[in-house]
Order: sequence, then C-alpha cells, then structure tokens
Amino acid sequence: MRHPLRVRILAPALAALTAAGLLGGCAADPVPPRVAEDSAARPTAAPKAAARASLGAPGTACPLPVSFDLAARWKPKAVQATDDEVFAALGKQGPATMVCEIDAKPAGNIGYLRVWSAGKGEARTALEGFVKAEENTSKVVYKETKAGALPATEVTYTVHNEIMEESKEERAFAVSTPKGVVIVHLGGLDTQEHREMLPAYELARSSVASL
Repeated sequence: MRHPLRVRILAPALAALTAAGLLGGCAADPVPPRVAEDSAARPTAAPKAAARASLGAPGTACPLPVSFDLAARWKPKAVQATDDEVFAALGKQGPATMVCEIDAKPAGNIGYLRVWSAGKGEARTALEGFVKAEENTSKVVYKETKAGALPATEVTYTVHNEIMEESKEERAFAVSTPKGVVIVHLGGLDTQEHREMLPAYELARSSVASL
C-alpha cells in the first residue's frame, strides 16, 4: 500500500537525480495522481503495450547498436557520460555505462527502461557483472533467450531497499553486438510498478534488431 512517507523519502532523491541530469524530464513531468492511489484499487495486470516508435537508429533520441520499439507515451532521452561523482555513482554499474533512459511517467507509471553500453564480449558475462555490481540483490535467475531474432541473456532478480524496508523485482536482458554489449534494464518504484511496466519491456525485447 502506498503512503505519504514514501513520497517524502523519494522526493529528495528524485530531485538529486534530476539535478544530475540522469532522470530526464523528472522535474518537468508531475507525478501522476495515481501514485497516491491504494494499490488494491489499481489493475493487477497491464494490457499489451502499443508501439509508438522505434528507438536506436541514427536520428532517434538514442542512437544505439540495436533498435527496438517503444511503448506509446514512453519518453526517451540520451544520457551523456560525465566525470563527476554523481554520474560515477548512478551512471555506471559494473562493466556498463548508461546511455539512454526511457521515462514511463507520461504513460502513467513511475520507472524507466534504461539502456546501458558495455564493452565487446559475451552478453551473459556483461550482464552478470552488471547485476553483481548492484547492492542487496537476491533471487537472481539467468536464462538464455531471444531478443527479437538475436541471441540474448535475460536476468530476473530482486533488490532490497533498506529505506523503504521492502524488496522489489527488477529484470534486464543483454545482447552482444559488434560494437559491444547492450543491456536493457527495467526497474520501477516498487514491484507493482515494475509489473505494470512489463508490457513495455517485453515490447522492447521482442522487437530488437541489429543495426
């Protein structure tokens, strides 16, 4: 169940991330009223995501080694790497550097699809390094799968948030390309938000194409 304490705790953190340039449009996009709703009154399953556009090709918000479809109203923004401490803490994880984030707030959820770039190598190796660099993880499960027509490794896991005193689900998939490994990660404010955003994640994964 959502409560005012969570909003008070999250507000300073979101403000700091916005100032660092890592949460594109967070300050400009008001938190949807549905955040304050009782979780029991919200849908338990999200409908299949409708594609709005493709991301990754030259000329899109985030040029990448691959392309994939975006869910309607999700807003992409390129992330520029910097040498400051804030980016080092939030924009790098294990072998990967954040290069793009796709904001779900315009679509009514609190969370992001984030795209990370790692060096050349095996997708699973990069993904394992990415997850190991995350603190307080548990229930980590890897599987070999497909992202579009490309071989991919996918991981599901939970992360314990000590401030909120709860664990939340997260997942990511990785594909290897001649320009390096691409990792697409879905987090979310909490497990319910994560599950509601899964159709957008699945749309991205199922539509991956090499460029």
